[in-house]
Amino acid sequence: MITWMQRHKRWLVITIWISTIAFVGAGFVGWGSYDYGKSSGAVAVVGDREVSVEEYQREYSAIYQQYSQAFGNQFNQEMAKKMKLHEAAINLVIQKNLILSYADELGLNVTDEDVAKELVKMDSFIKDGKFDKDLYIKILSQNRTTVVEFEESLKRDLLLQKVESLFDVSTDENEVSNLSSVLFAQDDISIKILDPKKMEIDLSDDKLKAYWSVNKVKYLSSNSYELSVTKIPFTKVTPSVDELKDHYKNFRTDYKKEDGKIKTFEEAQDDMLKKLSAKQTKKTALKEYLKFKKDELAFKETFTIYEDKLTFPIENINEIKAATPGTILKPFEDGENFVIVKILNKMDPKPLSFDDAKPMVRLDYETEQKSKIVDETAKKELENFNGTRIGFVGRESVNSIKGLNVNEAYEFLNQLFMSTTKEGKIKVADKVVLYKIHGSKIGENSDEKLKVVKDTLLKLQKAEIMNSLIKNLETKYEVTSSLDVKE
Repeated sequence: MITWMQRHKRWLVITIWISTIAFVGAGFVGWGSYDYGKSSGAVAVVGDREVSVEEYQREYSAIYQQYSQAFGNQFNQEMAKKMKLHEAAINLVIQKNLILSYADELGLNVTDEDVAKELVKMDSFIKDGKFDKDLYIKILSQNRTTVVEFEESLKRDLLLQKVESLFDVSTDENEVSNLSSVLFAQDDISIKILDPKKMEIDLSDDKLKAYWSVNKVKYLSSNSYELSVTKIPFTKVTPSVDELKDHYKNFRTDYKKEDGKIKTFEEAQDDMLKKLSAKQTKKTALKEYLKFKKDELAFKETFTIYEDKLTFPIENINEIKAATPGTILKPFEDGENFVIVKILNKMDPKPLSFDDAKPMVRLDYETEQKSKIVDETAKKELENFNGTRIGFVGRESVNSIKGLNVNEAYEFLNQLFMSTTKEGKIKVADKVVLYKIHGSKIGENSDEKLKVVKDTLLKLQKAEIMNSLIKNLETKYEVTSSLDVKE
């Protein structure tokens, strides 16, 4: 999804409240290290509008919060960085400011009364059934923003909504009804599911060795390295409570939880001790590094290791890969040690023995053989197909197909209703579903189905209009960005 967002400069949020709602009660998260250019507090300029750092932060925080809710605990700042959420945020905030620039040109504005009407609708600020000013200020304070900043953000969102309302669209009831009938059409089908997991394959060593001997070139070791290594354990430090408090005061923003919130002094103590120990140990490690460079010290161990067995941080593995033999790397942190590495030699990949390659050979051979059996079985079965007749199914019948889970059934039905043949095979995950269509019927409409189709159609139409508007505005207003992401 993020890749799509980056490649297509689209109006990504039809409901423009998303950044405000996600912000309230969620708090800002960390977004990495950036240079913001020379403009004071601006990450971009769109027409006559400056995009502030705070505006960008709010957009990033909203997107981050959405993904955090979707992925749960497995989502963190490292994952966000790999998904390039920062690029999605700057693209989205620029698109919004293109529309805001257009609103300025049209003479549209938002009054304090408009803002007040929206604030009293927000559940986060309601206490005992009415808007509570003290609660409002408290929540904003917890989210590290001010009333002025939040209400300016709200004004921007309301202005976006005003522009969006200029392009309201409507749908023809007959068009909605006809489309609903087609979308919810049903087919009377018979199916047979071929599941490779249930197929028995001869996986004896004789079969695997025969396969390996023909495909040896596929099974190579990774690069290997002869390394000399010395590890310097962290030096234990015992700062006083006052020293720790001073450190926390100066560097508290360095100590964050996975959700981006700053740890309390008590929560950060172990991290602070580790950081101070690392700082102290680094001085010792640098002194030893200089002695290694002068051949005044001998490394503690030397060994040869495959690249995929290296357990150092990825950036240091990349250093090893790029270095020439004889290079001594500067000390780097690994766990609770500083490590000094000398690259003695580099060896190219070599063919693996059968024993070393066997797990990979087994997997490839089993996958290939089962795929052949499935294809042969499908071809034979379809010559005179006689599957299990399950009756009429529609796109929504994801719980009605025995042998397929919900996701597999969704994929099967989606492909079935795009198929132009009365019988055939559909690949779903690692399974193959053989099918035969005995007959079809137009779907029966209901108020619920008509509403779903109408809402979806309206959103698609409005999204297309907003996409076209943004494309036009990109040629109308100059856009410059000073956001420089440091990977």
